[in-house]
Amino acid sequence: MTAYDPPRPWIASYAAGVPEDLAPVTGSLVDIVDASARDYPDAPALQFFGRETSYRQMHDAIERAAAGLRAMGVSAGDTVAIVLPNCPQHIIAFYAILRLGAVAIEHNPLYTARELRKQFEDHGAKTAIVWSKVVSTVQEFPADLAVRNLISVDVTKAMPPLMRLALKLPIAKARESREALTERVSGTTHWEKLVQHEPLPASFPRPATDDLAIIQYTSGTTGTPKGAALTHRNLIANAAQARAWVPSIQRGRGCVVYAVLPMFHAYGLTLCLTFAMSMGARLVLFPKFDPDMVLEVTRKHPATFLPLVPPIAARLLAAAKEKGVSLKGTEVAISGAMALPHELVVPFEAETGGFLVEGYGLSECSPVLMANPVADNRVPGTVGLPIPGTECRVVDPDDPTKDVPAGERGELIVRGPQVFQGYYGKPEETEAVFVDGWFRTGDIVQIDEAGFVRIVDRIKELIITGGFNVAPTEVESVLRQHPQVVDAAVVGLPNEKSGEEVVAAVVAAPGAEVDVEAIRTFARGILTPYKVPRRIFVVDELPTSLIGKVLRRQVRDSLLTLTTGA
Repeated sequence: MTAYDPPRPWIASYAAGVPEDLAPVTGSLVDIVDASARDYPDAPALQFFGRETSYRQMHDAIERAAAGLRAMGVSAGDTVAIVLPNCPQHIIAFYAILRLGAVAIEHNPLYTARELRKQFEDHGAKTAIVWSKVVSTVQEFPADLAVRNLISVDVTKAMPPLMRLALKLPIAKARESREALTERVSGTTHWEKLVQHEPLPASFPRPATDDLAIIQYTSGTTGTPKGAALTHRNLIANAAQARAWVPSIQRGRGCVVYAVLPMFHAYGLTLCLTFAMSMGARLVLFPKFDPDMVLEVTRKHPATFLPLVPPIAARLLAAAKEKGVSLKGTEVAISGAMALPHELVVPFEAETGGFLVEGYGLSECSPVLMANPVADNRVPGTVGLPIPGTECRVVDPDDPTKDVPAGERGELIVRGPQVFQGYYGKPEETEAVFVDGWFRTGDIVQIDEAGFVRIVDRIKELIITGGFNVAPTEVESVLRQHPQVVDAAVVGLPNEKSGEEVVAAVVAAPGAEVDVEAIRTFARGILTPYKVPRRIFVVDELPTSLIGKVLRRQVRDSLLTLTTGA
């Protein structure tokens, strides 16, 4: 057996019914919805504030929206931006884009103008489907980035009629809720006009398996946007791998998936936009995580499958106990993006009667690579086992062609049908993350004899806070723009609620008296809130290497000692 055909000790630890490998996938993501609409036409596909949309209705809306986009000039291979919260229009827009063979690009609707603009500069989309609250931001792009086809979405129009009526009441609370959800816009095409078109003819060409489906942005260590180019094959394969991992969950009526994670994030996208649709599931959409809203749904439709992050699990558990609402019937919760504390798993499973297991993935891998078994043999503190069809090796980070001895620490490299082909328009960056066809994750791991993987360190210096990636370089460049700051280093420190919190060490400009809160206020004007340092420490100097590079690890160790005394 060669290093390129490595042993797979994890297969022996798979739960009953989970296959070693999967057959190669065919077709496209469009076929996922077609199949569910054919098999379960009257079953609820989407639920939004209680309003249900059947698979037949959703499929029809997708075909109509696709025809509307085609009338605007969108064709196969074109990039189309989506800037939406979780709502029915989001799913319909996503699949309508793919139906034309075009490429969907997800964006965080809470991004600042600067952050959003950087991504548009990279992908150059001239058609965008945008939340009404973000329309003005896109309209203010400079002329060279101007979006020709701007489609505005009022998410309240997908709500039940009585709820929409309540939002119009002349009372402060209704006005406040309305202003948080929608905004009057002009100079756009309204979503409702898009879906008034006659559906595309059934003969209209569908995308091929290896066509580009989405561009998923990942911060990278430099803070400059890097779009992971994911094909239909990548995403269909990952949905199939997720289905294979939970054989107890049957496709069809009765399967309920909660979209509490944002679907612009790779994790929420795969488990809600693709996995749930392939299961013929009832996808319950939450524009943001609100424990009370989730508990309200749980009373009637407990989640069969609940993708989440540890802070969401903790808040949901606390709210359920406080409100006296049972979480029984929640079958499988899968946690990702940050470490899952065992002290959270025990009470959560006791309350639900189901499983809470940890997984691991990367945007470049569609994103799921590993998960703990949905069985009694899962191992706390690990990210579980490579899922079916996923190959892994542990190599010397300085010579990634060389495997380290079994059980020792090294860099995780992976291969599988869910692994991307490269970064959009960035051949050099792509070349840097592949070695002989294997993707370098940048994470240092150990794999035990049973095949369970433990993340022990991260080569990449990304900070993961609440499941979101923060590139230190991006935050540092903003801090250095403040007149009181001459230099800055940004690191992540442990935080029980969010996994890590963003913390900065700054060197004051000569003669300046540093006002920490003023610097944070300044940063808030440029960065999304989760990127703004929670704490800022003023230091005399930053440790640097011989070539002048700031040694973030030393900064982190110093701040850790300062804050914990450890």
